[in-house]
Amino acid sequence: MSRHLQVTFDAHDPRALSSFWRDALGYVHPGPPGVDLPEDADPLAAWDDFLARIGVPEEQRNTKSAIEDPDGHGPRVFFQQVPEDKAAKNRVHLDVRAAPGLRGEERMAVLEAECDRLVALGAARVRRHEPAPPMNAGFIVMTDPNTRDYQFCAA
Repeated sequence: MSRHLQVTFDAHDPRALSSFWRDALGYVHPGPPGVDLPEDADPLAAWDDFLARIGVPEEQRNTKSAIEDPDGHGPRVFFQQVPEDKAAKNRVHLDVRAAPGLRGEERMAVLEAECDRLVALGAARVRRHEPAPPMNAGFIVMTDPNTRDYQFCAA
């Protein structure tokens, strides 16, 4: 039997990092437990209200955040606050698969457009890897806007 998967990131600012990845992946912030949100409601504002109502001190309200695939296919992504800085290179990164099945210049043009979109959201471009068939279709390495150390790829 298979298991559900959650990807967890350590972060200094869970809310900001989850908001970036929400927009990058087309995910959503789920509402608080037991709260029915109207369609146009802001889930983060609902969380602020919920946490205040149950007595969580304001300085502890940005210790966790999560995003979910609205279609239910992708894994839940969870962000937890940690005080320490990252000490070494990440051994895991996310590949934002913007051009599956495409090859050559067509693929790289789609990846460049995705890179531009993600940079507009606050990411930073690190480098472009040109296609080297048959083993490498080409990709762009990027970092997130908050820590500048979670490397990810437009692939």
